[in-house]
Amino acid sequence: MRIGVLRGRENSFPDAVIAKVNSMDKGVAAEFVQLGGTKLNDPVPYRVILDRMSHEVPYYAVYLKMAALQGAYVINNVFWRSADDKFFGYCAAEKLGIKEPKTVVLPNRAYVEDVNDESLRNLWPTDFEMYLSWVGLPCIMKPAFGGGWKDVNKIHSLEEMIFHYNGSGQKTMMLQEFITWDTYIRVPTIGRRHARAIRYDPAPLGRGGYNQDYDVLPRALRDKAEELSLRFNQALGYDMNALEFAVVGGDFYGIDLTNYTPDLDYRSLKDAHFPWAVEKMAEFAVEKALSGEGTPRPPNFRELMLR
Repeated sequence: MRIGVLRGRENSFPDAVIAKVNSMDKGVAAEFVQLGGTKLNDPVPYRVILDRMSHEVPYYAVYLKMAALQGAYVINNVFWRSADDKFFGYCAAEKLGIKEPKTVVLPNRAYVEDVNDESLRNLWPTDFEMYLSWVGLPCIMKPAFGGGWKDVNKIHSLEEMIFHYNGSGQKTMMLQEFITWDTYIRVPTIGRRHARAIRYDPAPLGRGGYNQDYDVLPRALRDKAEELSLRFNQALGYDMNALEFAVVGGDFYGIDLTNYTPDLDYRSLKDAHFPWAVEKMAEFAVEKALSGEGTPRPPNFRELMLR
């Protein structure tokens, strides 16, 4: 019985998960998936596939859907990733009782070649000044589909917003109220049951950092962040995620909640948190390999709508 791992440029986390699985003596072996073209309904040799790269390699996503159809358990659910976006995540979070900053999703600045003015007759001119007034300045502009701090900018004026909007191309951008926080928390999660709330210093280009003292957060804040994270994951079906909360006077605001392929690299988590992520993921993958379960169903939207 085998677990396959799809990876990109990262090394530490996938290498460590494979090594951990292979050391567990559970009758389950882990290895990197090898692909190079796939025939229709080619047998998939894996019971579980840990996906760390299909969000940027479409061919991998196509393969994973076929694997799920054959009964493989894919971490995360590739069908859900195809439908998810960060704006929807904020909407769902409010349904789940999680506070959200004021957020606006904007029409795209540019479109594929065949889209012209006649294609956009449902769109009215966007009142950028009105939306900026509503979310307030400064605010954050960021993509609705994205991660890794790509194209995230702090906006201080209408002119600055227009500049970054004009450079966004075909990406769908959002404006979000900037929350001046007392405490910022990031919560890596595994298997919809394991969460580790860590004080975090948010910054782009890898300059952010996890506090290496897990106990530096007051227990009440830590427990609340972990409870909210698991509530969100259980409702939306994330088997791995990393959620970010800005805490102001005891109120938790969901800042970034939908990370299909969260950063679990050793250079980020370091000694205090990396072993936890590796152990929990290896145990979860082996559990699913032995269980015979296939990829779970996507979220039940009716349950969310009735909240």
